[in-house]
Amino acid sequence: MVNLKIKKLALATWVAPLIVSGTMAGLAAPAQAQQTPVAASVRGLPDFTDLVEQVGPAVVNIRTMERVRAGSDGAGGPMDEEMQEFFRRFFGIPMPNAPRQPQRPNRPQPEQEQPRGVGSGFILSGDGFVMTNAHVVDGADEVIVTLPDKREFKAKIVGVDKRTDVAVVKIEATGLPFVKIGDINRLRVGEWVVAIGSPFGLENSVTAGIVSAKQRDTGDYLPLIQTDVAVNPGNSGGPLLNMRGEVVGINSQIYSRSGGYMGISFAIPIDEAMRVSEQLRVSGRVTRGRIGVQIDQVTKDVAESIGLGKPQGALVRSVEAGSPAEKAGVEAGDIITRFEGKPIEKASDLPRQVGNVKPGSRSTITVFRRGASRDLSITVAELEPEKTARRTPERAETPKSTASVQALGLTVTALTDAQRKELKVKRGVRVESAADSAARAGLREGDVILSVGNTEIDSVKEFEAAAAKTDRTKPVTVLVLRGDLVQYVIVRPNR
Repeated sequence: MVNLKIKKLALATWVAPLIVSGTMAGLAAPAQAQQTPVAASVRGLPDFTDLVEQVGPAVVNIRTMERVRAGSDGAGGPMDEEMQEFFRRFFGIPMPNAPRQPQRPNRPQPEQEQPRGVGSGFILSGDGFVMTNAHVVDGADEVIVTLPDKREFKAKIVGVDKRTDVAVVKIEATGLPFVKIGDINRLRVGEWVVAIGSPFGLENSVTAGIVSAKQRDTGDYLPLIQTDVAVNPGNSGGPLLNMRGEVVGINSQIYSRSGGYMGISFAIPIDEAMRVSEQLRVSGRVTRGRIGVQIDQVTKDVAESIGLGKPQGALVRSVEAGSPAEKAGVEAGDIITRFEGKPIEKASDLPRQVGNVKPGSRSTITVFRRGASRDLSITVAELEPEKTARRTPERAETPKSTASVQALGLTVTALTDAQRKELKVKRGVRVESAADSAARAGLREGDVILSVGNTEIDSVKEFEAAAAKTDRTKPVTVLVLRGDLVQYVIVRPNR
């Protein structure tokens, strides 16, 4: 879809002199020369100047605006959900409310536009399609794209996919410089990468680092690329580039305990992002497959005890009534080890692989059941489309009390009466986000914490108190409700 308009980039210059005494390549050295230690090869640092000069013109600044009524809560009151999501991704904590502005009652107030957020993006094609993060533009009333040459355009949101945090917007322009898309399979851990974006609104900022890890499972829909490239709020949606000047990822998140960059950043793999963007450009939304199972990781103890050998696959904890899985004969307790012939190494692989299948397609699923493997034919259904978050005058009941407990790596909120009724529980608190040891234990957004240790939990205050009493050097047992199932989760201390 994106052809090669950018010229071939000058690669970084690597200087690797090899000191050899009395020898020529391919010839044996005299005995005396062989006694002389050979100096290790020396490499110089890469030069990013040509890369930035070539790709920089295709990286844009994105500002979003919202319309609020003067004097209303929207102008100076609590931030809306989209802005809070922006800060959650970068800071890991709720954003405090801004001071309220005095209101003038009984007088109609006109709507005003005010800044809502800032991010980055990059041009996919010369006719004005721009890729960025979903959390940068989702819910905005107006999107303004600024090019490095200072031209500004009002952009139309083509589509937003919050599950992958990918969005596409369109500006009315032609003959624009655009990026070259790289091959994610060629990306190697340890290679240099560059980020270009607008951290804190500082346009055309360049930072560099290396790829720290690939396929990093952070609990999101996609495995992410981990780097040590400096990324801060405003870099969201900007490109992660290899040394050939090709986009290999979209800068999306950082891991932080302090509220700022701490040496770890994450990018969405560009191959997955391009698959999403193509659907957004065609239909404005993304369709994904589903089979209707509730799954969990397979532990080493379970794998050994049932004869699976090593911990792999996805453990089926429940099968949805009337779902494709039930019709195919999948049973609770099965371990799904392959889908369409591709191995399921860990539970999170299954929804990703199923999600990439077109709804209505027939696929083969391999399950391990009572010591033997069997293949089942299954017709993939469509995953329920996301609901686009928009600001509304009135919001549903929202718990006011929120706690962030670093000991367990959890942020929780109280359950509303409606949520308790829906979940059929009398106590508990809802997990809003899980990090560190809690995320490693498998806790995630939407889980309901019923007890910590032997202490039942009925409120955020009780959760804080129970967490404070735990011995932080020892594992903590947490009773969790997920869907219709209850399970014990062992949260182990950080090391």
